[in-house]
Amino acid sequence: MTDMRRTLLWVVFSMSLFLIWDAWQKHNGHPSLFSPAPATKPVATGPAGAASGNGIPVPTATATPATGPAAAVPAGSASAPAAALVSEKVTVTTDLIQATLDSKGGDFVRAELLQQSDPKAAGQHVVLFDNSPQRLYIAQTGLIGAPAGTAWPTHETVLKLLPGERTLQPGVDKLEVKFESAEAGGLKLTKTYTFKRGVYTVDVKNEISNVSAAPLNPQMYLQIVRDGNPAPGEESNFFATPTFTGPAVFTTKYEKIDFKSLDKRADANKPNDKPDYEVTTDSGWVAMVQHYFATAWLLPQKTTREFFARRADANKYAVGMIVPLGTLAPGASKALDATLFMGPQEEDKLSGLAPGLELVKDYGVFKIIAEPLFWLLTQLHKILGNWGWSIVGLVVLLKIAFYWLNAKAYSSMAKMKAINPKVMELRERLKDKPQQMQQEMMRIYREEKVNPLGGCLPILVQMPFFIALYWVLLSSVEMRHAPWLGWITDLSAKDPFFILPALMTLTSLLQTWLNPTPPDPVQARMMWIMPLVFSVMFFFFPAGLVLYWLTNNILSIAQQYIINKRLGVLGK
Repeated sequence: MTDMRRTLLWVVFSMSLFLIWDAWQKHNGHPSLFSPAPATKPVATGPAGAASGNGIPVPTATATPATGPAAAVPAGSASAPAAALVSEKVTVTTDLIQATLDSKGGDFVRAELLQQSDPKAAGQHVVLFDNSPQRLYIAQTGLIGAPAGTAWPTHETVLKLLPGERTLQPGVDKLEVKFESAEAGGLKLTKTYTFKRGVYTVDVKNEISNVSAAPLNPQMYLQIVRDGNPAPGEESNFFATPTFTGPAVFTTKYEKIDFKSLDKRADANKPNDKPDYEVTTDSGWVAMVQHYFATAWLLPQKTTREFFARRADANKYAVGMIVPLGTLAPGASKALDATLFMGPQEEDKLSGLAPGLELVKDYGVFKIIAEPLFWLLTQLHKILGNWGWSIVGLVVLLKIAFYWLNAKAYSSMAKMKAINPKVMELRERLKDKPQQMQQEMMRIYREEKVNPLGGCLPILVQMPFFIALYWVLLSSVEMRHAPWLGWITDLSAKDPFFILPALMTLTSLLQTWLNPTPPDPVQARMMWIMPLVFSVMFFFFPAGLVLYWLTNNILSIAQQYIINKRLGVLGK
């Protein structure tokens, strides 16, 4: 019975490691053993004049400049009058971002992160926003709610780009890029983007002026639109990533909205089905999330907003907010201030931008353990200044925290090793009487005060921390390209020379030698085979995770060696 329990625990542990290994394989673009490869959808170039159910025009999917007025207007509105403006793009460069804005709508159509290199393309930077034939990922604002027969400025309206500085010069902390619309339906819209040094946010000021002779009641939308394809560097015929990619909404709680759920709603022609999140609040934000990075629209607190998430067109998905601006009297103006974030998921910085924004960092199902582990890692990093040594320090702290539990477990294993000759003799003598053999074995365990399952406790205790740390290393952009020693230049990637996995395998075999030999020959062989099987998985794990397990093995060996020597069972 005890052998069966021990075998079951090993099976559970083995399956946990195997599932992590499968997730890591998927993250690196290899096929999953459990799910079919999703077909990659091309970016659709649907009709420019289509409009969504909430009156927001569907964006075009390519970056072809418009040569005339907006081709699409909100549902229920008349076509805009002809305009002589031709859309143009402007590139803005700061210390962190190289951004491209399009005067067609004043859209944010490209964002290159100058401090974030792309590991899949040497010399290239990570690009978030992008509007090209291959990708659609843009941020837009505009006005809706125009009376029948009129049209207000939307993201389809070509705006006038005002002159100004385009590069953040040394000694200057900010620069502005301003767009201005012509009068449309009695309203004029001015958008001012303020770029600042040292941050991944852009302040966006939308000024709406009523130049008509009648009161008007506009609403402003802010949305992020992207295709459902994997981000650059993650494409694969068998692509699947364990971290979340897609829209997210934060109202009173954080809600992830996967693309498939939006597809189901659209295919069922139920765009107005009640969503899982609160629709109208005076706080919260919307975001598009991917591995390591995110973009988000943020509004001041106490600003009433209505949230939406939808499939805008074939392989186009939008998440956004609609803000009622109230009634504008003739000659009156109103400004809506917003913040557009585009950058890495640096937890400490995200939490300072908006309540709950740090939740875009995906820790998976072990979030309750992963969050304090990451906090502890960051505190150690402040002291040690290196993420690799911080992982080593984390293992030391965990071993201290569980010292007495592990000590009891190792003592139980040492006692099992001491009585192992008796058990082996008993199994040989009573091999034809299994029931009597089990009874005699239980008698020996009682007399020697040995718990045959006690040695499994370290495995059960370490397993959730091991899996949680996997998610910390997988999800934390702080670990991305973080070096440790010499050949380990990226703790989030596998060891390029497989030195750490080899050392981990050797320490695992040494641990097996220190453990009691199971009386069952089959189990005894499995005890030696399992470290070799695990090592195959660890050869593909991130170096930081292997470093964690190697350090844990070394400390466990030291503790177990001392206990075995004290009880006089070393080498038995």
